[in-house]
Amino acid sequence: MLIKSKAVVSENDVTDRTVFEARRSIIKAALTLPLAGALPGVSEAKNKKYADVPVGPYSADLEPNKFEDVANYTNYYEFSTNKTDSTVLARRLATRPWSVAVEGEVEEPGVYDLEDILKANPLEQRIYRFRCVEAWSMVVPWIGFPLGAMLKQFKPTLKAKYVEFTTLYKPSIMVGQKSGVLEWPYVEGLRIDEAMHPLAFIATGMYDDDLPNQNGAPLRLVIPWKYGFKSIKAIVKIRFQEDMPKTAWNKSAPHEYGFFANVNPDVSHPRWSQSRERVLGASIFTPKRKTELFNGYGEAVASLYSGMDLTKNF
Repeated sequence: MLIKSKAVVSENDVTDRTVFEARRSIIKAALTLPLAGALPGVSEAKNKKYADVPVGPYSADLEPNKFEDVANYTNYYEFSTNKTDSTVLARRLATRPWSVAVEGEVEEPGVYDLEDILKANPLEQRIYRFRCVEAWSMVVPWIGFPLGAMLKQFKPTLKAKYVEFTTLYKPSIMVGQKSGVLEWPYVEGLRIDEAMHPLAFIATGMYDDDLPNQNGAPLRLVIPWKYGFKSIKAIVKIRFQEDMPKTAWNKSAPHEYGFFANVNPDVSHPRWSQSRERVLGASIFTPKRKTELFNGYGEAVASLYSGMDLTKNF
């Protein structure tokens, strides 16, 4: 289903009645459980599963946000439009076993088991800036592997100009999918050269441990020079194609959410400026941070858009 009014509905506006009622019942049930383990992601991860994973060559020398900042403040509309609810609502999602269907313009299509994908792609840590289109930002130490390295294993053909990603569709668990906030399942996409860029990343964990469900487990896209809505979660399908994918937010409000979604302080959202950003977890007395073109990664990625009008192609 499409949203009812493209002119007024944004990422931060709507809680469908079905989602609201499900949210109340699940949170109530969670509160009856023993405190330990009842709210995954509320406190620091206990077992540092990936403590020995090496730091990757593209990791930024930045101080990460606190784990609580990142784990308990998420946009995951498959569960809720409320940023804190997914910490509870997503706990019912089973992320093992998991598989990813690979389709389209590739020589090696098929359904790939998650464990085989992980075996074929050595993990590393990358500390990246993260910038939401809602003008807030954070710094996250992701665990994962280069997106391009995985995509090359499927052997894209010369016809593959774009890569489309699709999220799991399971409204019995992902109760937000019962709403009309977006057309489900969630779809995102990249141009093939963007997807193959060494900064493009697939996250399987963060803070030296597995990725919490509410942060997109078990596979989440991370593109640090783009706004956060490009970072699709719980990926179950990857399709290589000639045509530009019709992505979730671009379909719902094309005048507000462009396909490219490059962080650009000079291109305002129709309802707010993008020139500055609120740093998540900072004191209310901390001045907003000045937003950087491409989120500070311009030296690495600007050549991808050489000659392109970044105002028109936002």
